[in-house]
Amino acid sequence: MSRIASPTAIISTICKFALLLVVLLLSPMATARQAKENKFVVILDAGHGGNDAGAIGIKGKEKNINLGVVLKLGKLIEDNMPDVSVRYTRKKDVFVGLKERTQFAHKNNGNLFISIHANSISKKNKNRKTIKGASTYVLGTAKNAKNLEIAQRENSVITLEDDYNSKYEGFDPTSPESYIIFETMQNAFLDQSVSFAALVQNEMVDVAHRTDRGVRQNGFYVLAYTGMPSVLVELDFICNPTQEKYMLSEKGQDEMAQAIYNAFVTYKASYDGKSEAIAAVRQAQAEAADYDEEKHIEEESEVNNTESEAIEESNSTSVATSGERIYKVQFMALPKKLGTKSKEYKGLSPVEVYYDKGYYKYTYGASRTRQGIENDFRKVRKLFKDAFIIVMQDGKRVE
Repeated sequence: MSRIASPTAIISTICKFALLLVVLLLSPMATARQAKENKFVVILDAGHGGNDAGAIGIKGKEKNINLGVVLKLGKLIEDNMPDVSVRYTRKKDVFVGLKERTQFAHKNNGNLFISIHANSISKKNKNRKTIKGASTYVLGTAKNAKNLEIAQRENSVITLEDDYNSKYEGFDPTSPESYIIFETMQNAFLDQSVSFAALVQNEMVDVAHRTDRGVRQNGFYVLAYTGMPSVLVELDFICNPTQEKYMLSEKGQDEMAQAIYNAFVTYKASYDGKSEAIAAVRQAQAEAADYDEEKHIEEESEVNNTESEAIEESNSTSVATSGERIYKVQFMALPKKLGTKSKEYKGLSPVEVYYDKGYYKYTYGASRTRQGIENDFRKVRKLFKDAFIIVMQDGKRVE
């Protein structure tokens, strides 16, 4: 004879089942929320906006260039990096105060702050229509008159706000004395900021073909009060008609956004502890510290002159037919493309390259079998200890 459970036991069972059901239903939500909270957060800041036009060119306004590049940059990150959350200080032509921008970055727990601007110089300067180049700033002091002029111009936006003296606690963007504060401010994120700035400069030269004006320090309010690694990118000079035309063009904004995106991909990979990206960051820092423009121009020329040669080498090295799986040894990944005779290969030749997720990835050897690539793998490992075997199919890595 079967026993009939007591009402108390039945109620207890129902409660336990209900609790389990709630847990099962809420767990995916909690997991999703936790995953979202654990995302790397990048704050994209389009400088100026609304009644603050920024620097003015012959045909364009800085605020529009800044926003155009920021939106393109944000889309690249959103489309290709699902583990990154993009937050915008503005996505349309509105005025946002400097303090509001930094507060927004804090509120959103940013991991990196990128402020986009276009540069300019005084109308009295005889070089106004010929000066050119990109520069990336990290927090520091205005060590000369030109730097001070740039900081004063970018910070002067606060004078458009009501009661700015009280709001910004007496900070006067027009007074050199106000910038003394930046000499004593502790910036715990300077190393990370410089690393990212160096990567940006490399990419602005290689991808956007900008003249390199280097990584610099200056007293920008938005860099001082964000409380995270922060940079301010001056894309180029809007007072130069040629550079203005480029920055206003779709092609120009696409290239500049791509350049900053490439730098971000490398920085993020380094943040995640990926060794190949760390090597790229270190290389970028070294190049930023000791940049030789003449040498760079020669290297660029070598890349251009040997592009057809690289295609020929690639065709001769690869033994693949359509749909066939080919084993290769990958030994390096960089955010920039090297020439076929680059010293970075340490004598390996011929070398092939494929582009994937913001990196140019370099390989040596090719075989239809894993056994057949082993000799090449041992050879490469003597030169690059992080080398590994990959499988390519129709020009794409599948393993």
